[in-house]
Amino acid sequence: MDTTQSVVEKSAIRKVAIRLVPFVALMFFINYLDRTAISFAGPNGMNTDLALSAAQFGFASGVFFIGYILLEIPSNLALHKFGARRWLARIMVSWGIVSLLFTWVGSVEHLYILRFILGVAEAGFFPGAILFLSLWVPSRHRSKILALFYLAQPLTTVIGAPLAGLLIQQHGLFGLSGWRVMFLGVALPAIIVGVIAWFYLADSPAKAKWLTAEEKTWLTGALETEKKATTASNKHVSVRTVFGNGRVWMLSAIYFGFIYGLYALGFFLPTIIAGFEGIYGTKFDVLQKGLITAIPYLPAAFALYFWSKDATKRGVKTWHIALPALIGGLSIPLALFAGSPAATIAVITITAMSIFAALPNFWTVPTQFLTGAAAAAGIALINTVGNLAGFSAGYVTGWLKDLTGGYTVPMFVVGGFMLLSSILMVALSRAGKVSEGVPAEALDPAGAGHHAEP
Repeated sequence: MDTTQSVVEKSAIRKVAIRLVPFVALMFFINYLDRTAISFAGPNGMNTDLALSAAQFGFASGVFFIGYILLEIPSNLALHKFGARRWLARIMVSWGIVSLLFTWVGSVEHLYILRFILGVAEAGFFPGAILFLSLWVPSRHRSKILALFYLAQPLTTVIGAPLAGLLIQQHGLFGLSGWRVMFLGVALPAIIVGVIAWFYLADSPAKAKWLTAEEKTWLTGALETEKKATTASNKHVSVRTVFGNGRVWMLSAIYFGFIYGLYALGFFLPTIIAGFEGIYGTKFDVLQKGLITAIPYLPAAFALYFWSKDATKRGVKTWHIALPALIGGLSIPLALFAGSPAATIAVITITAMSIFAALPNFWTVPTQFLTGAAAAAGIALINTVGNLAGFSAGYVTGWLKDLTGGYTVPMFVVGGFMLLSSILMVALSRAGKVSEGVPAEALDPAGAGHHAEP
């Protein structure tokens, strides 16, 4: 191993991790907070003020994903064409403006319309961010980088839930109800950070002023070598054939299960916590409810980081994805029989840890066999199908709760989808459709002579 080159590699990856990932993670933090703000608003005045049933609240939560899905793939292809700096900044400012309008929503119909438009405005952001980061680091470093990026999602709830509680407590500010103040408070950062992104981001390592000439040369060369190897071994995988690619659709189904679990928890956990008063006789104020909502997500952040660190060390293995899905699928129904608020939250914490441990490792798989515009389309397609679960989880959970009078059946459905993800991941691996990863330390720095699987 060339010592000089090794030093350049470490320096380049460290700079990407420090200079680029935290900012993109901040964008993701704001993105996830904006799309899930409705979960905090619902049980804290919005459902009462707008006279929403559980099914209507679930539909309002989920209709976001219909708008999101419609423009997901076109938006990601536009990002590939116009560059991430412009497109991600445009998306962020757009959703910030729409999110701001929730401050003055006046009826259930207006809520449905704004949630749909918010989905349209946000379309392409998440897969665009995944693609953007994938274009900055060779595959053997990708699990680590995506894990750092993904930390923003559980931390959104760790920080965002108490923040939402504090904002809701500002009832009467500007003459607004507390839940309206909360919408105002989470919308403005999206607009501000979106404008900053236009000037801060660079589209590729070659355009990064904060990299040295040697670091630019190494990153560009390693990425180009990897791209050529992937293209040579997958010449048949184009934008058009992505839609008929069995691996892409199998991965889409696996991702569906993860996202179903993620958003079932995200949208309804605050409501479940609010229901502790009727079930167990406990009483919590708005801030306390926010803090309790945050509890499962802090251990989830640790699980995400250390599980992905192990995946980077060993190379991403099938069990890095399938095992968390299995544990999550078995744990979520158990929360219904925990018997106390503390035990319920403890079991839900296991579920959250499982979901977040699997997700960043899952996203290393598509770039094993997709590059360029095909990668943009494939990642967007997987995310699109997954986000059908975002709609389904919200609406179906609310509908089943109204139908059955409780969350027992809805949570068994969540567990079932996560178990299916585990089974499909194992099946995909045994069919030889995904590669077992190579540990990072087993590869030379430039990837010469290797097609480094993530």
